[in-house]
Amino acid sequence: MIAHLTGTVTAVRPTSAVIDVGGLGLEVACTARALSRLRPGEPGHVETSLQVRQEVFTLFGFVDPTEREAFEMLLGVNSVGPKLALAILSLLEPATLVTAIRTEDIHGLTRVPGVGKKSAERILVELKDKIVRLGVEPEPGTPVSTGPDRPLWREQVSSGLQGLGWSAKDAEAACDTVEPLVAEDASLGVAQLMRAALQSLAK
Repeated sequence: MIAHLTGTVTAVRPTSAVIDVGGLGLEVACTARALSRLRPGEPGHVETSLQVRQEVFTLFGFVDPTEREAFEMLLGVNSVGPKLALAILSLLEPATLVTAIRTEDIHGLTRVPGVGKKSAERILVELKDKIVRLGVEPEPGTPVSTGPDRPLWREQVSSGLQGLGWSAKDAEAACDTVEPLVAEDASLGVAQLMRAALQSLAK
């Protein structure tokens, strides 16, 4: 098992980063918080989990061991795969996830793209007794959802752009630019919206 990576960050992408370890460039799919701490050309460190699906090896990166353990715990839930678990932790840090599960906040969980009502219910049922293993206490007053006036995709894209080094003002302006795309096609994923936002900033 590859437990962590420490090396020089050579690239930071919308949902992943490349870290050079002894001349070997390893691409790691990371949570938004992990990406926000990585800068091209600078030393970087991520805790990792190696997942194998249909003979494809993929490294997933996290801020700390607790975030990684939450990821692996989510993988134990029926119908939750690596990409969905990563999406959940990109929006709900471990303490917020614990809060959502203990308060049975289905609405908060279903605001994560790809998490439907049935998936949220499975997460609540299957992790209710296991979540204590994280050793994380719920955060009193921590909002699980972003609220009706703040779409979840916007929170993700803005956070991702700021993690890549753009200012909050530029990130919000890019979100404004791609918002019509969401109105036209609500099925667009965050990765697609991130690419569109980056294209708008490059102009």
